[in-house]
Amino acid sequence: MTQSTAWEPHPEPLAVTSAPSPEYGSGSLADLLPTLAAGMAVPGMTATITELTAADRNCVFLIDGLGWEQLRAHPEDAPFMTSLLATSRGGTGRPITAGYPATTATSLASVGTGLPPGAHGLPGYTARNPETGELMNQLRWRPWTAPRVWQPYPTVFELAQQAGVHAAQVSSPTFENTPLTKIALSGGTFLGRLTGEERMDLAAEQLAKGDRSLVYTYYAELDGSGHRYGVDSDTWRGQLMYVDRLVQRLAEQLPPRSALYVTADHGMIDVPFDEQHRIDFDEDWELRAGVALLGGEGRARHVYAVPGAAGDVLTCWREVLGEQFWVASRDEAIAAGWFGPRIDERVYERIGDVVAAARDDVLIIASEREPKESAMVGNHGSMTPAEQLVPLLEVRS
Repeated sequence: MTQSTAWEPHPEPLAVTSAPSPEYGSGSLADLLPTLAAGMAVPGMTATITELTAADRNCVFLIDGLGWEQLRAHPEDAPFMTSLLATSRGGTGRPITAGYPATTATSLASVGTGLPPGAHGLPGYTARNPETGELMNQLRWRPWTAPRVWQPYPTVFELAQQAGVHAAQVSSPTFENTPLTKIALSGGTFLGRLTGEERMDLAAEQLAKGDRSLVYTYYAELDGSGHRYGVDSDTWRGQLMYVDRLVQRLAEQLPPRSALYVTADHGMIDVPFDEQHRIDFDEDWELRAGVALLGGEGRARHVYAVPGAAGDVLTCWREVLGEQFWVASRDEAIAAGWFGPRIDERVYERIGDVVAAARDDVLIIASEREPKESAMVGNHGSMTPAEQLVPLLEVRS
């Protein structure tokens, strides 16, 4: 991720190429599991995060919503993880990038498949299904769509299991049979446990079950607190303190020849509740003109135009938002590498005719059609360091 370009003076409107694109192929979430699997001799896997050292037993603990900048800003609330900052990304002390958009459904699919969004095909919180013309919520999987049609690639867990690696996921029982789990995290054994402590203990047990093991565990509540109360609220800080203790609990139980990697799916920023920072699509006739569907989320919008109106919508959105958002046509966003180095044919029209990614602390809300999302304090999705950069902390035994 070339951070310097994000803060240099920009032409108006913001140049699409000035957006700090994710580090696909060398340092993104999509590169993590293939790198670990390559170190365990899983066929077809390549170690693209070259700073990491192979281990026989690998555990990934993904903390939803724990951005690199948020962790560094709260050392007193997360003393154990703070002590590991220098270990991030193979001891370089640097973060990795989530991928665009920096949102849970997209990131979890990138982690589990080892593919960027343009290949796995979950390019946002909501995206248009070209087959039906409807918006598809890829986190809640509504309306229903056949999971393996939507995302046909095998997961890294499935490939690892086929190669004789012991694979397991330890998470909330709620997620066991969700479509997102099936297309992103299936393979091996799913073990549901309610409490964080139970998950940590069981993840350590699962690591020890094979001479080669690949274990994934997950914690969601930090993200929920950030959305509801903000990333510097007492509630969020309390969750950070708790998850810090969970990381230490797991680290202290690692069996021999193990590596624990602590990472996240995205960071988060708080956005003020005023008209300057929250632009309401449902009340703005200029932004609505020529738009058939509004997808994505507040800081990472997919805009689907009525037939023949894509050029006019792009011009309008650039004129209205171009000083605060990177506003690109579909082909411009693809050429800039926002969704990865390749776009599968089935994915192309899931991407908006216009794609708008926030640079400033602003949102495009939709108060009528998205009332719950429009009321969130903490938000994410775009390519700013606060959202895009995530840790890759490491503990080895």
